[in-house]
Amino acid sequence: MKLGFVGLGTMGGRIARRLLRAGHEVRGYNRTPAKAAWLVDEGLELCDSPRQVAEGSQVVFTMVTNTQALEQVVLGPDGVLAGLGPGQTLVDMSTVSPEGSRRIAENVRAKDARMLDAPVSGSVSTLEAGQLSVMVAGERSTFEAVKGILLDIGPSVDYVGENGKAVQMKIAINLSLAVQMVAFSEAVLVAEKGGISREDAVAVLLKSVIASPMLKYRGPFVLGLPEEAWFDVDMMQKDLLLALESGRRLDVPLPTTAMANEILTAARGMGLAAQDFAAVFEVLARMSGLTSRERQSV
Repeated sequence: MKLGFVGLGTMGGRIARRLLRAGHEVRGYNRTPAKAAWLVDEGLELCDSPRQVAEGSQVVFTMVTNTQALEQVVLGPDGVLAGLGPGQTLVDMSTVSPEGSRRIAENVRAKDARMLDAPVSGSVSTLEAGQLSVMVAGERSTFEAVKGILLDIGPSVDYVGENGKAVQMKIAINLSLAVQMVAFSEAVLVAEKGGISREDAVAVLLKSVIASPMLKYRGPFVLGLPEEAWFDVDMMQKDLLLALESGRRLDVPLPTTAMANEILTAARGMGLAAQDFAAVFEVLARMSGLTSRERQSV
């Protein structure tokens, strides 16, 4: 199919590459075109605006940082909505507020087009291994129409209800990522200050019953952060703030989420905002009185 992709960052660019390698024609837009130039060699056609992407695509994907960015690329004067027409579909893979997602879906329907919110669960390594999962919300018939394309992205595609419910599900998943990483960091530090090497502590913990799929690929980051953050502190804190807002709105107490959010605030205060959120380990290490090792890249 003729597809469009707006937001070709760390995850979006790699998803676009999977779509290209699955045989689709893909045109794309990124706010910083140079960061997406590598995709041209994969066959992507770079466009000058989100509107231009939409005008030549049957299905348009978006994957941007937050609700405000999504509103800009979709509802802006040269945005996706300006290029959408009857029969076209917008699939938003961003993690944004459920209310914001539903507002945009209403604008899309006003043009006789369709929208799904379809965030993903996984990381760079999960995506490159072909194991990404996708949760999808919107009209069931629209989901069925694009399900085959979503399966080109990852093998697990689940429909969860009407617009806004997929991003609600993603928020529920992501709050646990930060909480798990904080708890893992605490475990490593208790072992290390008890005389066990950091490397041995990480190895043993990742063979134990606590080793979730996320910890298996992110746990080693306490030994050295990646040069390119897979999911940085700022992005993770954005998701935790969405979770805390949901908790307040739905009367669900989120004490561990609130604690993890404060650790991320400390990370930002230490100048770690652009690092992978595994940097929570460094925050806790400093609080524990350990001299921070020279950061290595992995």
